[in-house]
Amino acid sequence: MIDVRGLTRHYRVHQRQPGLAAALRSLVRREYTTVKAVDGITFSIRPGERVGFLGPNGAGKTTTLKMLAGLLYPTSGEVVVDGHQPQRRERAFLRKIMLVMGQKQQLLWDLPPAETFELNRAVYDVPRDVFTARMKELTELLELGDLVNKPTRQLSLGERMKCELAAALVHGPKVLFLDEPTIGLDVSMQVVMRDFIRRYNERTGATLILTSHYMDDVAALCPRVIVIDRGVLSYDGALGELVQKVRPEKRVTLRFSRPVAREQVAPLGAVVSCEGAQAVLQVGPEAVNAVVGTALSTLPVVDLNVESPPLEEVMSELFARSRTG
Repeated sequence: MIDVRGLTRHYRVHQRQPGLAAALRSLVRREYTTVKAVDGITFSIRPGERVGFLGPNGAGKTTTLKMLAGLLYPTSGEVVVDGHQPQRRERAFLRKIMLVMGQKQQLLWDLPPAETFELNRAVYDVPRDVFTARMKELTELLELGDLVNKPTRQLSLGERMKCELAAALVHGPKVLFLDEPTIGLDVSMQVVMRDFIRRYNERTGATLILTSHYMDDVAALCPRVIVIDRGVLSYDGALGELVQKVRPEKRVTLRFSRPVAREQVAPLGAVVSCEGAQAVLQVGPEAVNAVVGTALSTLPVVDLNVESPPLEEVMSELFARSRTG
């Protein structure tokens, strides 16, 4: 569905020192530097995949999505999306894709979302019967109810984002580029959005690329992740394999019937935290069974949990390695 080969996007940026003298010099002699937003990345995505596209701020994620959507022209390299070159902006291509950016909206501020839905229907020339059936399905999946008939300015952020997604799907795109779709939403609304995106993918087979700084979004939606940093590809593969590669150790959370001193749990492994009646240990995967057995036999354990380190820590360490390696 998506094939990227040696994709680059470089910007020529004017630089000058602060001050009047530097400003005057820049009128006759300008100094430029080249910023490599994306620097030769290569990957392929199969039809129907859900892929997380990750990286720190300024890594080149949004720039890449804009090139995949045809909004930016690559400096070099090749991009093919379902047989189309995005930068040509062919009508057939535009009918197949949608870019949803959590920090920007397409809804008309003083009109109800239903008006935007009708506008998009006309823009994409969606047959009336298809539009009616699709909007009925989207309204049920997103639980829109009467929200579509209220002025957009009266909707909460979560309600607007649900309507944004509905508006983006009026024409039934085959490829979805989602850039921070849950930004600013509360925890419960994030869960609603994730559930909808997953169900839409499963019901329609649409290909999905998701960028998000909320690792819960990625863990819930994306079996595969592509990681870039400073415009360069750092990792491409299964999310579980990334965790095992970067942080193979486990976190063992122990809850006690009474407060336990740090010195009592220290012999079991590296103590991440120990407060009151709870302790968190970091141990190697091969030592988990022994640590759990010792804890149960020597400490007043009433509950325990074994899991991988938080995904945020895994990504942070991966970025640190890529910048020092």
